[in-house]
Amino acid sequence: MTSEARTPEEYMDELPEDRKEPMEKLRKVIKENLPEGFVETMWYGMICYVVPLSRYPLGYLEDRKTPLPFMALASQKQHISLYHMGAYGEDSLAKWFKEKYEEQMGNKLDMGKSCFRFRNMKKVPFELIGEFSSKMTVDEWIALVKASGRNRKR
Repeated sequence: MTSEARTPEEYMDELPEDRKEPMEKLRKVIKENLPEGFVETMWYGMICYVVPLSRYPLGYLEDRKTPLPFMALASQKQHISLYHMGAYGEDSLAKWFKEKYEEQMGNKLDMGKSCFRFRNMKKVPFELIGEFSSKMTVDEWIALVKASGRNRKR
């Protein structure tokens, strides 16, 4: 489900009724737990949490007009997606979340490289996602991006 929303508020307003409550809860828990310095915006039709250009002027893929993305939240056709680029760059973080999720929820986590999918709206681990959101600071994310060498234009 692609959105043309220009703000996170517009995005939330256009959600189907069955997605509004879980998406509002996710957005709230992420914003309450993200370390200071990340900014909420829209990016690629999703709610995204980025390192602002004022903090990392090099930008995403050395594009000085695009902030460095960190996390994103999207309501897809069949599920809610949580993207955590820090987990993509730091395997131990993805492993931590996967283990905690499976321990708490009792089932296997539906995940990709940086994408975590939640199909059952009644089984979204909000508290765990809040803790997950708090695990990496802006400075740690910038250092990881720099060390990886992956933020260069190809």
